[in-house]
Amino acid sequence: MANFHYNPHISVDCVIFGFDDERINILLIKRKQEGKNIYALPGDLVRKGEDLDHAATRVLFELTNLQNLYLEQFKTFGSPDRINDPLDIEWVNSIREHPEVRVITIAYNSLVKVEDVEFAPASFAEEVLWHPIDKPQKLAFDHNDIANTGWAMLREKIKREPLIAFSLLPEKFTLRQLQTLYEAIVGSSLDKRNFRKRMLRNKFLVALEEKQSGVSHKPAQYFKFDEAIYKEDFAKDQWFLF
Repeated sequence: MANFHYNPHISVDCVIFGFDDERINILLIKRKQEGKNIYALPGDLVRKGEDLDHAATRVLFELTNLQNLYLEQFKTFGSPDRINDPLDIEWVNSIREHPEVRVITIAYNSLVKVEDVEFAPASFAEEVLWHPIDKPQKLAFDHNDIANTGWAMLREKIKREPLIAFSLLPEKFTLRQLQTLYEAIVGSSLDKRNFRKRMLRNKFLVALEEKQSGVSHKPAQYFKFDEAIYKEDFAKDQWFLF
């Protein structure tokens, strides 16, 4: 496959995390490689003269059909041995005009509600899937390092900027739903009493005059996130949940 219109030295990789009301997942592609089950992050080379942010959006769309996602650049990866696995070398040799060159990749991440996005495989992606981040999966190239770095940085950002986390919840939610989300983010159980005490002292968490209905247990009260209060009273400060 001729890639003369691509820069052979620069690529972009997209680390997309999705919350499904129970756990955090990462978006992976299964690349087309006969007889092999190789999973990777959505990524590809940048076109000559192409803006990096545009490249990330284009590559994600071309491989997964996802579009209109907010992608944030978080790190560049350029180790000389990024491509050293024989299966990766075999695949690169089959699709690139200059497979021997060193490729530096710029990584982007995003966090979405799983139910808000629909994807479909295209180009060299044979399959697109959500994979739970708490179940390790060997990825192509150095994509495990990229994914782990993206998740670590996003987790730290969420702790300081609750607006990101609340955007993954329904418009009205229970404290149990909120705690489930944060447990998924930090990767461990949180003390119920301390968590609720910490959250309820924040003005941006507003109690509603409404409770669950049709549940077998005691109905829980609904809350909402008030973005205006958050921006007015908290956005200027360093805010940590833990």
